[in-house]
Amino acid sequence: MTAATIYYVYILASRRHGTLYTGVCNNLVSRLTLHRAGQGSEFVKKYGVTRLVYMETYASPQEAIAREKQLKTWRRDWKIRLIEENNLEWADLSHLL
Repeated sequence: MTAATIYYVYILASRRHGTLYTGVCNNLVSRLTLHRAGQGSEFVKKYGVTRLVYMETYASPQEAIAREKQLKTWRRDWKIRLIEENNLEWADLSHLL
């Protein structure tokens, strides 16, 4: 039996209160590596959005995709509040993976 796959919804930032990017994936370490190499997203590459400032985990891809779509409809200030409720300093959370 294999371990259950974890699906991530994440927010990247260029800096504190900078440009934000919301994404979904099932291997966040690999996805961050791609983002930081300038691959996988032209938006991330163009705006230098590589700091992992927020993440949530889900057991199913459907839940994760639904949440990503929800967050993408949110106003910017709502996303900032969500980030700051969990990561006031906007620290890069990639060390937690």
